[in-house]
Amino acid sequence: MHSYLKSIGFSDISGKKELDGILKDVIQNYDEKIVVEDRQNHLFAELSKMYGSDFGITVCGEYDENNEFQMEYYFPYFRGTGITMREEVTIEKHAGKESFAGACDDIRVGVTIIFYLQNAGEYLTQRSRGNYTNDVYNVSLSGLAKKGTILLPVMKQEEQDSKEKENTVNRNRLIAAAKNGDEEAIESLTIEDMDTYSMISKRILDEDIYSIVESCFMPYGMECDLYHVIGEILECSKVKNERTGDWLYELRICCNDLEFDVCVNENDLTGIPEVGRRFKGIVWVQGYVEFV
Repeated sequence: MHSYLKSIGFSDISGKKELDGILKDVIQNYDEKIVVEDRQNHLFAELSKMYGSDFGITVCGEYDENNEFQMEYYFPYFRGTGITMREEVTIEKHAGKESFAGACDDIRVGVTIIFYLQNAGEYLTQRSRGNYTNDVYNVSLSGLAKKGTILLPVMKQEEQDSKEKENTVNRNRLIAAAKNGDEEAIESLTIEDMDTYSMISKRILDEDIYSIVESCFMPYGMECDLYHVIGEILECSKVKNERTGDWLYELRICCNDLEFDVCVNENDLTGIPEVGRRFKGIVWVQGYVEFV
């Protein structure tokens, strides 16, 4: 059973029989269907059913010679609102199945963001037509969290806020220059990192770590599309899974100036989410790429 099913409200699945019933419902009563001949005599099919306004389950597989659907794998999905970034996207197939990972660089985060591609069917369709290249695309990121914690915001003066925004702009400019081999920019970034380390070493003696670190977006564990995130809540809504009746929180968060949506089961969230507070959790990052 997929470990992130409970993130979209399927928290009480008792066994394989019940899970098979849910997947059968997706296959027979799908809301979206994409079928593409991705290679000779092979029809890849992607069937998706929504159990809320923007979340559901996608089943992928192929049609055999008798035109019967054979499931290969499934995954829960949550579609984000708005465009998170516009960057050059590289897409690679996973080794064990016909699923795909996307990767793109964003200087705001400082690492290559790797995500699970939600719209594999659309990608295969564009690739089969010869329309896909490693080009710049709009990407909407979203995340599913098994559990999360609500933190209070960091107390800041208005002047601090504007100064931090200015520092972020300057740092992004230096990072871009450093990528192009500018030695002065590399030296400036090194000195800045040393100053930050020194400041944290002093403050950590008397302060809580979450009052020093306002937000973070860090790779987590062995899987490349898992991230440890802390971000300010910009929007918050409570929605219901139409099949199970579970209540979920959909949070739009700002994390290192990166805005994206996170979905978490109400029962797995510690604290009450409100705009201005912060969300902390391990998130499975998914991405929807606008190929057209």
